[in-house]
Amino acid sequence: MNKPVVLVAEELSEAGLAVLGADFEVRQTDGSDRSQLLPALADVDALIVRSATQVDAEAIAHAPKLRVVARAGVGLDNVDVEAATKAGVMVVNAPTSNITSAAEHTVALILASARNVAQGHSALKGGEWKRSKYTGVELDEKVVGILGLGKIGQLVAQRLQPFGVELIAYDPYLQPARAAQMGVKLASLEEVLQQADFITVHLPKSKETVGLIGDRELHMVKPSVRLINVARGGIIDENALYSALKEGRVAGAGIDVFAKEPCTDSPLFEFDQVVVTPHLGASTHEAQEKAGTQVARSVKLALAGEFVPDAVNVQGGAVAEEVKPGLPLTEKLGRIFTALAGEVATKLDVEVRGEIAAQDVRVLELAALKGVFTDVVEDAVTYVNAPLLAKDRGTVVELVTSGESPDWRNVVTVRGLLADGRTVSVSGTLSGPRQVTKIVEVNGFAMEIEPTDHLAFFTYTDRPGIVGIVGRVLGEHGVNIASMQVARGEKGGKALIALTVDSAIPSDVIDQIVHEVGADSGRTVDLED
Repeated sequence: MNKPVVLVAEELSEAGLAVLGADFEVRQTDGSDRSQLLPALADVDALIVRSATQVDAEAIAHAPKLRVVARAGVGLDNVDVEAATKAGVMVVNAPTSNITSAAEHTVALILASARNVAQGHSALKGGEWKRSKYTGVELDEKVVGILGLGKIGQLVAQRLQPFGVELIAYDPYLQPARAAQMGVKLASLEEVLQQADFITVHLPKSKETVGLIGDRELHMVKPSVRLINVARGGIIDENALYSALKEGRVAGAGIDVFAKEPCTDSPLFEFDQVVVTPHLGASTHEAQEKAGTQVARSVKLALAGEFVPDAVNVQGGAVAEEVKPGLPLTEKLGRIFTALAGEVATKLDVEVRGEIAAQDVRVLELAALKGVFTDVVEDAVTYVNAPLLAKDRGTVVELVTSGESPDWRNVVTVRGLLADGRTVSVSGTLSGPRQVTKIVEVNGFAMEIEPTDHLAFFTYTDRPGIVGIVGRVLGEHGVNIASMQVARGEKGGKALIALTVDSAIPSDVIDQIVHEVGADSGRTVDLED
């Protein structure tokens, strides 16, 4: 069996390559050279890049087998996420790989700006001893304004607290109580600009944040303020900052990122009080290694068809620990549903009941869809393309949640409306301390059966002798029954036999059972990978 092909288009840490191991065929190319990149994409399953490789619609079109693009870093400016999503390609990055490095570099630039470290260093190496010229300021009792209290902003806050600063922050998506727990007071953008002695930026780059700190905002600040940007270039308007420095409305700046990179010539370079670095926020050995190992693990998960927490184009985001065990259960329910229905539903409900419904369970909808379409299409079904497959086939999908679950602590149901008006449903739960997977309902019939690789379901009119017929026919064809349950609504009414067997049941044997029993239906489910 051919191994999945992983194309590494830029340098990846040895630790990252080691994570991939012998399970994959790893190839390498120069992703910055389109003449090398595009032909190399022809038969790859995964592509790993950093920042120099442009993964645009053209590149994705050259990779018909591509299932995942992994960016060994935080930003995704060089990946066309929309084009990847349309193609059913998962996009992942390493969102936490550089957070410590970026936070530490922020503190380094704050201190360098406050104490004129770079300027004093340069003067002294140039043969000049200028103690008085480079007198700095202390951080003690100063106000530090943090724009964005995400992971990096929080780490910066933690690292600055021992300096005796007062921390205020602008973050419209954070609750004041959560900020207070971190020792930070939330404020409006205007309040941060007006009060802070140091302002450090930790916001994502978007249409809303580009130019957020412009000429208007730089007329609000103290003339003693120092601005630090280790986030993304363009959030601070460089032209506006130049004017503010020129007019003495800003005392200094520490800039690691620029609107256009690489940047080797900027008007900001003329100011002695501006400390600049060439986008070094993530440039530590530790951050590079973390990025490599994180994306390599994500690639392994993606190519195995598993949920990837760091996927940026998969609805649901990070998965709570309480929800993770429900992923394989719900995927199995989806596969059983398809086998029972024998067709694609026009309307599909994924119903989650019980304590788990208090969590973000959107990923269970994806798991159900992945299961529903796994045995329908030839191509691999992923958490990315499953919703697209549903849309293409006209299936309307709805996630239903409720904290009420009278019979089970938690239960997931996949219920679908078919074109002829019939409804098919299957429910499952995780039972006991070992979280054993159990099917607890099929088409309204209550049961309790552990799904194995091979199952069968027969619906018929309740009467004596049916169990014997089923056992006899299977025995005649060498199919061993592992377990059997009979469920019925009322005596003499409709009944359901659910079987787990040791081997797949041939279709002609199913037909024979249906004929001899006079069953309404007979369906097999093969969950064996």
